[in-house]
Amino acid sequence: MKLDKRIQFNAPVVLSFAGLSLLALILGYVTAGASNRALFSAYRSSPADPLTYVRLVGHVLGHSGYEHYLNNMLMILVLGPGLEEKYGSRALLRAILVTAAVSGLVQMVFFPRTAILGASGIVFMMIIMSSLAGMQEGKIPLTLILVFVFYIGGEIVAGVFSRDNISHLSHILGGLSGAVLGYALERRKTA
Repeated sequence: MKLDKRIQFNAPVVLSFAGLSLLALILGYVTAGASNRALFSAYRSSPADPLTYVRLVGHVLGHSGYEHYLNNMLMILVLGPGLEEKYGSRALLRAILVTAAVSGLVQMVFFPRTAILGASGIVFMMIIMSSLAGMQEGKIPLTLILVFVFYIGGEIVAGVFSRDNISHLSHILGGLSGAVLGYALERRKTA
């Protein structure tokens, strides 16, 4: 088993996130979507229901199908390890949880008749955080401006003009979370 010694578990938060999301996807198939409705979708429900709080952050683990899962996980597996190495596992986990809670809470409060699931908000958070990498004190990276214009601007336009099953608001909130959290982490490193 020499192969085992050559494989490195290099990004525990990212790999665990991808694994938990895969388990949620399999559970969704096995339960014909019941687990997604019960655990992995954010929607307005009673604050007295303990599962409301699970769904508040758990919605980022659920996916509507394999293609949805694969698109999100490919980006997370590309962007996440660098962020985890740069900022640390705890900081990245906190960023994921904060982004999930923000998008889940906005969904529950402002869109009571719909539900969201999926990790695309986390993807957008990681995209923006990655564009902040290497930020020098007092300067805004041009990459951040361009990413904001292309990704967040595109999501605003798509949210206004398209009627699809994509939560463009989650993408925008994820990007904004990435900007705020990434900036705070960069400031902490230079302080």
